[in-house]
Amino acid sequence: MLGVRLTRIVRITLLLWAALVASWPSSVSAQEPINVVVTIPVLKDLTEQVGQGHVRVKSLLSGYENEHTYSPKPTDLVAVRKARLLFEVGLGLEVWVASLVKNAGSPSLLVVTTSRGVDLIEDDSDSHHDGPAHGSESTPSGNPHIWMDPDNVVVMLQHITEALIEVDPAHTQDYRRNQAAYLRQLDGLKHELFARVGALSDRRFVAHHPAWPYLAKRFGFTIAATIQIHSGTEPSALHMQSLIDKIRKEGLKVIASEIQLSQKLPTLLSRESRARVVILTTLPGGLPGTETYITMLRYNVLELAQALES
Repeated sequence: MLGVRLTRIVRITLLLWAALVASWPSSVSAQEPINVVVTIPVLKDLTEQVGQGHVRVKSLLSGYENEHTYSPKPTDLVAVRKARLLFEVGLGLEVWVASLVKNAGSPSLLVVTTSRGVDLIEDDSDSHHDGPAHGSESTPSGNPHIWMDPDNVVVMLQHITEALIEVDPAHTQDYRRNQAAYLRQLDGLKHELFARVGALSDRRFVAHHPAWPYLAKRFGFTIAATIQIHSGTEPSALHMQSLIDKIRKEGLKVIASEIQLSQKLPTLLSRESRARVVILTTLPGGLPGTETYITMLRYNVLELAQALES
């Protein structure tokens, strides 16, 4: 009889303990990843590199869209409402973000512009500034494709790390450690790519769209001409003819296009000038084998180098 009574007491104690543990929402919520929304895939990769298992990241663009002309979907609005952090590039690249954040109406959402502090390349010929960026009175002037230079990614990574620490200080050491590990990977990649480009005798190419000044400056390429000077507008027949003449006269061998853009104009130029078109991507995931920032950067530089050698 005493044994039965003790068994019941033990059972009741266990049930009460289980109920007590289940009633501790703070211990459960501490294990939940932070919901983060980013505008483009490169920010998703960088956030996951720093956050690892502590973050759940959704990129509004998948890698195939044009970041300038993207139109948010209803699911994007839901994602922003659930998010604690939103990372953007800024510089007028994502002109659609401000209205998306406003419509989401989430007072606890922290919006972080990752281009702050980057050494910008002026880009007067290509306007991306249709309005002020979210949370700022004015948009700094400069080409917005800053992530094409790995040194700028170091700055972007710092903003991401500090924001994650701000909303989740309990995992500060993890974030710092992950940041340092990724910076070592990035440094190794830069040395690899510098060595590859250093062997080229001709580093000139024609750009489809002004997405490449940062990459060109960092790795020593020369953008000899640009097809689509203004985003979203067709070049004139006179401009196209001048490009054909320039390519022929100067012996330019490569036209660098992007998977996110129509290939009609590069194909036309190639047919008339015999220059080779190489398809690159400005966003991770745009082409097979470019799912991360590191694989994307390696792909772009190596493909461009190979095309220039051919």
